[in-house]
Amino acid sequence: MASVGTPDPNSAWLSDDELESVRRRLPLIYVEAVPVRVDGLGQVIEVGVLLRASAGEMSRTIVSGRVMYGETLREALFRHLEKDLGPMAFPQLPASPIPFQVAEYFPLPGISAFTDSRQHAVSLAYVVPVTGTTEPRQDALELTWLTPEAACSDEISREMEGGRGALLKAALASVGRLG
Repeated sequence: MASVGTPDPNSAWLSDDELESVRRRLPLIYVEAVPVRVDGLGQVIEVGVLLRASAGEMSRTIVSGRVMYGETLREALFRHLEKDLGPMAFPQLPASPIPFQVAEYFPLPGISAFTDSRQHAVSLAYVVPVTGTTEPRQDALELTWLTPEAACSDEISREMEGGRGALLKAALASVGRLG
């Protein structure tokens, strides 16, 4: 049953049916961001991890979302950071659009460290400092700020969806904060 409402003026979005069809045929491009707080020397002192509820299960994750047609990586990162962390998070986007890692998600486990039961997706992952106040929005229930050591714990890794615990550890390694 289709919902009634004003059509989205942004034609870069797909309808739910179109998205499901595309997901069965093509890998989709995503951006992911590990929000961090840094000290005066630019060293990571806290890592933000989102708590989400999906299909009756609680899991932890990082900021993530699709790149729209015609959208730059920088624009996609900013949009998803604002969507998940709120408009007052004030993310400091990287000067270079080069990610710390490219993660490939598959619907079946065992092909890579990352899984997404809905689709095959390629994600460009970034570490992004935020300087403002965070207020989770959309489907995020809360944002927990952890020390880098706590964020890399086995307990947090087990709670992360789709293998994102490994991605979180890679993020911290990329900024010299993984023991």
